[in-house]
Amino acid sequence: MYNFTYHSNSARVIFGIGKSHLLAEEIQALGCSRALLLSTPEQRADVERQETVLGPLCVGIFANATMHTPVEVTEQALDYYQRIGADCVVALGGGSTIGLGKAIAYRNDAPQLVIPTTYAGSEVTPILGQTADGIKTTVSSNKILPEVVIYDAQLTLGLPVAMSVTSALNAMAHAVEGLYAKNRNPITSLMAIDGIRALHRALPQIILQPDNLEARREAQYGAWLCGTVLGSVGMALHHKLCHTLGGSFGLPHAQTHAVMLPHTAAYNQDAAAEWLRPLGDVFGSDLGAGLYDFAKDLNAPMALRDLGLSESDLDCATELALRNPYWNPRPLESAAIRDLLQRAWSGDRPVNGGL
Repeated sequence: MYNFTYHSNSARVIFGIGKSHLLAEEIQALGCSRALLLSTPEQRADVERQETVLGPLCVGIFANATMHTPVEVTEQALDYYQRIGADCVVALGGGSTIGLGKAIAYRNDAPQLVIPTTYAGSEVTPILGQTADGIKTTVSSNKILPEVVIYDAQLTLGLPVAMSVTSALNAMAHAVEGLYAKNRNPITSLMAIDGIRALHRALPQIILQPDNLEARREAQYGAWLCGTVLGSVGMALHHKLCHTLGGSFGLPHAQTHAVMLPHTAAYNQDAAAEWLRPLGDVFGSDLGAGLYDFAKDLNAPMALRDLGLSESDLDCATELALRNPYWNPRPLESAAIRDLLQRAWSGDRPVNGGL
């Protein structure tokens, strides 16, 4: 336990209700004065409000951030960044917008400021997932890590309950895999456990009271911890499967993580029992079943078929997931992974060991 290497990512994190009003000050503290604001089409109105507040510090808006960060969209944003003479990017939103900011910075080293409005946690990682020719790949670089992250729970009040749930389950997946990561360490394990517990407490409250600011703050805190784990240690089978299903079959990111988490946890829980034991008081002795019941109680999506995946795609998904596999605590067995995907496609309760 005490023979490990811990690497800390150096981002400036500002956490607190109402703290988004510090954005202009933080832009100037980076020595910047010409920000390009990023969002999805759906959040354009939100980013336009920030444009009004920033005044001359904002020189443009690119509101076409797209799920799974397609390279062609990044190239459009880069061209716009250069044409308007921007000197930094501000990403307001969730994983799609944050991913676009990272993709820009990876190519031109632009300073990044992020105001997350979901719980995905990618804002505190030096990892970029991007899609080209139907294949999603990841790359890691210090240039990808945002310089400033501002967490303001007030900006998550408008996040629909359904997306709040799937986004938070996505964050939980980072922490679960972090607990059995090959390069795990006691610090990231503490973060993972505390992050999962915070989300476990917050989500039922958000279901009952979507405008419960304290529950929103606790969920954001949990997401920050889980995202920090994602950025500090390696991921395993769960993330490989989700990258395959998202990048190659176009499945929505957070919803796919939500469906897959109970099944991948069940596949690995015996091989990683020692490291997963602290979650027993949260989800019970059968982690996969406990996660499945928790997600079901939250009305999360439970089946890949409901996300648009055809049953005929399962063989191909298995094959793609086994190419260039990530390290995993349990050997990757083709038949067992195919069965795992079948259960996830049908929405069946996971079986301990995945068989």
